[in-house]
Amino acid sequence: MNYSSFLSMREELSLIAMMLILLFVDIVGGDKKKQWFQLVGTLLMLVHTVINCFPRESFDAFGGMYVYTPMMTIVKTILNFGTLIIFLQVHHWLKGENNPIKQGEFYFLMLTTLLGMYFMISAGNFLLFFIGMETASIPMTTLIAFDKYRHTSAEAGAKYILSAVFSSAIMIFGISLIYGVSGTLYFADVSAVFSQGWLPVMAFVFFAVGLFFKMSLVPFHLWTADVYQGAPTGVTAYLSVISKGSVAFVLFTIFMKIFPNIIIEWRVVMWIVVVLTITIGNLFALRQDNFKRFLAFSSISQAGYIAMTVLSASAVGMTSLVYYVLVYMLSNLAVFGVVMIIENHSNKLNISDYKGFYKTNPKLSVVMMFGMFSLAGIPVWGGFFSKYFAFMAAVEQGFVVLVFIALLNTVISLFYYLRVIKAMFLEENDNPIERIKTDFPAKLALIVCTVGFCVVGFLSFIYDKIGNLAY
Repeated sequence: MNYSSFLSMREELSLIAMMLILLFVDIVGGDKKKQWFQLVGTLLMLVHTVINCFPRESFDAFGGMYVYTPMMTIVKTILNFGTLIIFLQVHHWLKGENNPIKQGEFYFLMLTTLLGMYFMISAGNFLLFFIGMETASIPMTTLIAFDKYRHTSAEAGAKYILSAVFSSAIMIFGISLIYGVSGTLYFADVSAVFSQGWLPVMAFVFFAVGLFFKMSLVPFHLWTADVYQGAPTGVTAYLSVISKGSVAFVLFTIFMKIFPNIIIEWRVVMWIVVVLTITIGNLFALRQDNFKRFLAFSSISQAGYIAMTVLSASAVGMTSLVYYVLVYMLSNLAVFGVVMIIENHSNKLNISDYKGFYKTNPKLSVVMMFGMFSLAGIPVWGGFFSKYFAFMAAVEQGFVVLVFIALLNTVISLFYYLRVIKAMFLEENDNPIERIKTDFPAKLALIVCTVGFCVVGFLSFIYDKIGNLAY
């Protein structure tokens, strides 16, 4: 093995270097580091994002175990940018004014999950893929249970790890069947010998269960609402956007690379899963009053729209998926940012608590309204264009009925998204949430997200640029 191949893993090495620097600062910084540790972590994340945002030529290393394509740089940059926004949003919470919070552990765990996602994205072998998935999952459990002063956080961590263990066990069984059918774990070699038959299809189904669990696709979504509600809000935002975005890309690339010979069978499975996910996510979101549970079922529905791009199995679908993840990340993080600010200052998390919110906090209300418009897919916000491109990719492959069902569900989603706006702007409240003074990092994160999803739909060169890399 040529050890110089490690140098080609630029993004991973940069992230590991960042983690080691933060670990060193956390160990030697002493008690005084609390004042500036978050600044150091945020600046390092910004530098890491900037120096790794330029695509390179495609290559593979370690005999094809590690694979790189220019599109992977785009995906990793989106994940980096989303992580950077979350670092800004959790600034107030990590200060630990009410409860002491270990900042070093939080950053290290979050970056470890990001490293695992990197390995998942660049994997060319099932072994590296599974190692990456577990590297992302195990620290995520710790993050979910991170707030030890809230019993709901520990409960959410227990529910997540138990569900993750079962899904991983089923996935590893599917991988063993794939190895039994093909005699190899390398993606390129598996696709060459993988053919139709009951055993290959069964191997695909078992393997896909693990990915469906990570994306909260129905019927593997039952953990989502409880975990989202119990986890710290910053971790919930990370889980709903960053984790889901990485798995969506992996879902597309693996299905395309490994299972092209059974595309008819897995398209049938995905068609059913997409319809169930969008519909059930929307119907259950209608019933929620807790904001984090509401966003949980909203994210389940959004996962269905993202999964719809996988059905196209084309470069247009890949472009639509990455663009959708970008817009969804900006929109969802803006909404979560407002929820986090309100929770930190008033500990209110029910939609009914938001009645009359506009009178006391008009700026935060406008940000929330714009975020809801984008998630609902209302023109002219970025969410409209992301849904349009997803529908276009599906129609191009002949899934007209599926797109019609998705459009009907979009109308349903308008009701519960507008319900939040109605509470803030139109309903009265004798005891509204008091006026909140937002700290600068959270304010900066909201501005970046809001400007992003408001203008990204009009910047057509972004979609074209992603499309060029896909092709």
